[in-house]
Amino acid sequence: MSTSPRRLLAGVLTLTAALLAAACSGGGAGEGQGGNGALTMMVPLFGTAPNPSGEIQQAVEKLTGKKLQITWVPNADYPDKTNVTLASDKIPDVMVIQDNKGPSFVKAAEAGAFWDLTDKLDKYPNLKPRNEQVRLNSSTNGKNYGIYRIRPLLRSAVLLRKDWLDKLGLELPKTTDDLYNVAKAFTEKDPDGNGKKDTYGLIIPKWPTPIFNSSNPFNAIDVWFGAPNGYGMRDGKLVPEFDTPEFMEANRYMKKMVDEGLVNRDFATLDTAKWNDPFVQGKGGIIIDVNVRATQLYSLLKEQDPDGYAKKLAMTGNLSRPDGKKFSLPFTGFNGIVTISKQNIRTEAQLDDVLKALDKLASKEGARLVNNGIEGRNYKVEDGYAVRINENDPAVKTINNDVDYAFIQLGTTSSVGVAGDAYELRPASEAERENLKLRKELEELDLQTAVHDPALPYISPTLTAKGATLHPIVTDARVKYLAGEITEEQLKAEIKRWYDSGGTQVVTELGALVAKAGN
Repeated sequence: MSTSPRRLLAGVLTLTAALLAAACSGGGAGEGQGGNGALTMMVPLFGTAPNPSGEIQQAVEKLTGKKLQITWVPNADYPDKTNVTLASDKIPDVMVIQDNKGPSFVKAAEAGAFWDLTDKLDKYPNLKPRNEQVRLNSSTNGKNYGIYRIRPLLRSAVLLRKDWLDKLGLELPKTTDDLYNVAKAFTEKDPDGNGKKDTYGLIIPKWPTPIFNSSNPFNAIDVWFGAPNGYGMRDGKLVPEFDTPEFMEANRYMKKMVDEGLVNRDFATLDTAKWNDPFVQGKGGIIIDVNVRATQLYSLLKEQDPDGYAKKLAMTGNLSRPDGKKFSLPFTGFNGIVTISKQNIRTEAQLDDVLKALDKLASKEGARLVNNGIEGRNYKVEDGYAVRINENDPAVKTINNDVDYAFIQLGTTSSVGVAGDAYELRPASEAERENLKLRKELEELDLQTAVHDPALPYISPTLTAKGATLHPIVTDARVKYLAGEITEEQLKAEIKRWYDSGGTQVVTELGALVAKAGN
């Protein structure tokens, strides 16, 4: 459950008092919450938490010159944990913020909880913004309270069980109708050939609130049907994604798939950390996510079938809607920010010390470490690529787990070849190299039909104050609608409740900011 605005406000007031007290008491750089000199961190986790004495953490500590005390939080729980942490007086020294436009973060940042890095990053070669538009996108009320984690501007994709497609004589989907037909065939035509009706099509996990303007299956399908990406202009006015006919059409489409059993029954509760499991286990055959998920899937499929894994994965990009028109879901160019708290990092000298450590982590050497692992131990460089080695070694498997599901989240450089950083990629076979080439082709193609959010750089004061209450209204209602717990009319009633609860003011405020900026 999201933290209430009243509790958040109380937490911010408590935090402000704590900051004032801390400012008077001195303390060393990276003193940390643990009181042992370690730099404390909070980072999202997509699998098993690394051992602090593991090889990757030890290598990161050696590179940065910092002892690290990391709190790894499962991604599905990260928004709630973030709210609780921000409302406390124990904010880590370094903290990944996934939603830097969210009310709890905005309140804490504007109360002085985090360093404003807007004019401080240019002297750190690996931390300074690489793209002005992305810097603007990642700002909070025009200020950068963190270092944005670089991602491609276009990376949505559909990943499918290639062996199932081949067995059923199906082609890669090009439209949403094609996707429905493939999902239906995967459910009803025994694609694994075991004579049992024990498979289904689309795998959807529970997604943290809010899910609009995000890289997830719900948002992708909305945009494919022509809905805005977060917010968009309609008849000269700014409207939210969910207040459009296309949004309703997209949800009727998804509900039909749910009703017919073409989607996993636990779509409302499946942890994102287990999203790969049904695909690899041969239970579900389709994942709509970022294209780099192919890297994880190849790795998992290879463990299961070292010789035939490459024949089990296929990928395509954004899909056209039934009438052939194509609208692609772009990304923001960043995936959250890495912030620095003022609770223990109190002076400019201490801040410089931490930024130097993060700059090392964002260097070429650091990027290779958090995105790939330890050269010579779990990968080697071959023809400009990082190729995994010793994959049957249990200790190496631990290294790969620590990279793929944990430390990659701490990096601010991209794991997907932004700016030509091919050394960050991990294609261990010709199939994976072909997948990399395909990803880049699809990114360039889909960028031509990308639907950008004109309101993305701006923040509504009302949404900041009431976001914890507003965000779940439509998010929860959609899940209930898809599950058959409420009707379409009740879904529309919840959209109206969103407006009545403060949404009208949110749209007015954002619309004015967009108009003023000429967007």
